[in-house]
Amino acid sequence: MKKLLSTLLVLSIGTVSYGAKFSNPFGKKDFKSQEIKYQYQVQKEDLQYNRDHRLINRKPTGYMTVEEYEKASEYKDKAKLEFDIPKIETPSDFKYIPKPTYKIVKYNDPPGKTELALGRRLFLKRQINAQGVVSPDFTKLVYPAIYYYNDSGSTAADMFVIPLDEGDTNLAKIQKANVAKRDPNPILSTEKAIDNYAAFRSLTPIDFSSDGSKVLAKEKLGSSEDGIWETRIYTYDFNNKTSYDLNSVREAVIYYWKNKGLHLIEKRWDIYPLGFDASNNVIVQAYGYTGETPVYLGCWSVDSFGNTSRLISLNNSYKPVISANGYKLVQDGVETYQSVQLQDKLDKIQDKIVAKQKKAQEKEEVKQIKEDYKYQLKELHAEFKDEYRDNKKLQTFVGSTEGTDLEEAYKNYQQLQLQKDIQKTQKQIDKTQNKIDKLDEKIQKVTDSTQNIIDNTINPQSGSSAESGNATDSDDDYDSFEEE
Repeated sequence: MKKLLSTLLVLSIGTVSYGAKFSNPFGKKDFKSQEIKYQYQVQKEDLQYNRDHRLINRKPTGYMTVEEYEKASEYKDKAKLEFDIPKIETPSDFKYIPKPTYKIVKYNDPPGKTELALGRRLFLKRQINAQGVVSPDFTKLVYPAIYYYNDSGSTAADMFVIPLDEGDTNLAKIQKANVAKRDPNPILSTEKAIDNYAAFRSLTPIDFSSDGSKVLAKEKLGSSEDGIWETRIYTYDFNNKTSYDLNSVREAVIYYWKNKGLHLIEKRWDIYPLGFDASNNVIVQAYGYTGETPVYLGCWSVDSFGNTSRLISLNNSYKPVISANGYKLVQDGVETYQSVQLQDKLDKIQDKIVAKQKKAQEKEEVKQIKEDYKYQLKELHAEFKDEYRDNKKLQTFVGSTEGTDLEEAYKNYQQLQLQKDIQKTQKQIDKTQNKIDKLDEKIQKVTDSTQNIIDNTINPQSGSSAESGNATDSDDDYDSFEEE
């Protein structure tokens, strides 16, 4: 019995001590204040994370969020892209590399002699952007892209247009032309089937019309193993955005010589487009192959739409008048050694200036990020203080009033607190305005003193006379005071 009583006594003492050490978790607590504090801490950590994220990701890295990726992947208008004139990179172990200079010359000069220079590059690169022709008004550049298909050993071609920049010299316009700004839809295209082995299909621009509204191009069809089969000619109208087939002139040549007893369909012959004449008609010359000296088949003309073809002359010595309208760039020479060395020195100085500016910009960017964080943290802390204060005040009302009285008391408190906040904000505004006024006064004093120094430096005698005049005035005042 005694053991039982002693055990119960020990248990009761332990229970009392345990209850005194641990409070009831379901007691009365201000959970709203705890929630406000928790939200404040979470938002504060978010601000710190955003600050650190901005500091770390100032330079582009391979990692980005989905939002950053979508922003970087937005469509960019190609017309607004800007490109610099390509420069020749100088290796570190080279003292001098001749840098070429360029000039603008007529493209179709002599008429009809422009051909593609492809060579082995086509088989290695599989695509070559060939020489382009610039319109007479220097607003666009037309160039052919030649493709090589290794599976069938055949070639094909497209012709594209690159709009040139405005507000620059004609030479700079051409040098800054970049395929990134080209119209993605070609104006002319060849057949791209690869079922014929060693088939050769290419496009070559011949020239622009005098008004720049049309461009003439020739398509050469043949085989890499046995030569050119035939040449076809086309025009493209930039106003109508339509291409026209001018092969009716080939039919006219065949028909004419058929009536003369020569069946060209059984012979190997071809036409050579020379360009546009003064009336914007296309001039071509036809030749027949005999194995030795080619046979002259006449000089012919066809309108730019391919509707009318006619014979101009059968005289081999006849030279039609061709208007060369388009332009191209050719190398004019190389820069002198002294100019290259001087330019290298200027580039190094410019690089140092750019690096210094970049460093200052990065420093300013870091400073701005930190200032933004401080401002946002200050705003967050102010909101937390107001919300925490209002909640504490509400808790004092809960113990004394209930129902509509509680709502009315809290409403009156909010109105009174709003007035206090307005007064506090007004005091801050007045304090800031006083600082601004004092700063303006200091600036004005410095400005006035600087102006006085400048005036005395420019007109020293006027300053001394003014001083003497002031002294005379003061003496007169003293005399009048003595008389009184």
